[in-house]
Amino acid sequence: MNVENAIELKNIEMHFNMSKEKLESLKEYFLRLVTRKLMFEDFVALDNVSFNIKKGDVFGLVGLNGSGKSTMLKIISGILTPTKGTVETVGTIAPLIELGAGFDMDLTARENIYLNGSVLGYSKKFMDEKFDEIVEFSEMREFLDTPMKNYSSGMVARIGFAIATITKPDILIVDEILAVGDFHFQEKCEKRINEMINDDTTVIIVSHSIEQIERLCKHCAWLEKGKLKMIGDAQEVCTAYKNS
Repeated sequence: MNVENAIELKNIEMHFNMSKEKLESLKEYFLRLVTRKLMFEDFVALDNVSFNIKKGDVFGLVGLNGSGKSTMLKIISGILTPTKGTVETVGTIAPLIELGAGFDMDLTARENIYLNGSVLGYSKKFMDEKFDEIVEFSEMREFLDTPMKNYSSGMVARIGFAIATITKPDILIVDEILAVGDFHFQEKCEKRINEMINDDTTVIIVSHSIEQIERLCKHCAWLEKGKLKMIGDAQEVCTAYKNS
């Protein structure tokens, strides 16, 4: 692996088996499954995609829904193993991919801060030390003892982002997480992202806001139907994407 790179993706393919028929119930699904009457078709989410991301880069992924962006982030973060190809990363990864991942929504925010911290590999002692900082950033102190199932998606995003960025990971992955918060909180998130960039954290961002990609990212890849359509300077890729 090149020492300048944080991430190297080579010939990545990701296939999923999708049911060919619309079934009305879970019972019907399992009945067809056990009688071997359930038909599947191969869905290719990513098709022979290769690119590298340099250390300290701020890298955006753009494309329509279903283009493979979130699948690519899950492969980079290790949540998914590609059907074909290789992925290599250097250092610690903090993935903010699925809203509420690592949380038990029946528990309070206070309990979930410790739960999510343990999922990310942090000790209780470390979380004790960082607890007030997490709460201060999230601005959720008055709701700390409320079960998170009563939270809005924006409130969940505040807690999740505050925990994931409490330390400086080598690689931060952000998938649409900034889209659910209010404008004030988005500004706070962008400020913290910029602080991490200044500390040489490699940041990968997926956002439906092309303006946000243009504002934050140095380089960008455009995915279309699982294929790499364009990669390069963020402004150039975003301009081509907007004009497509």
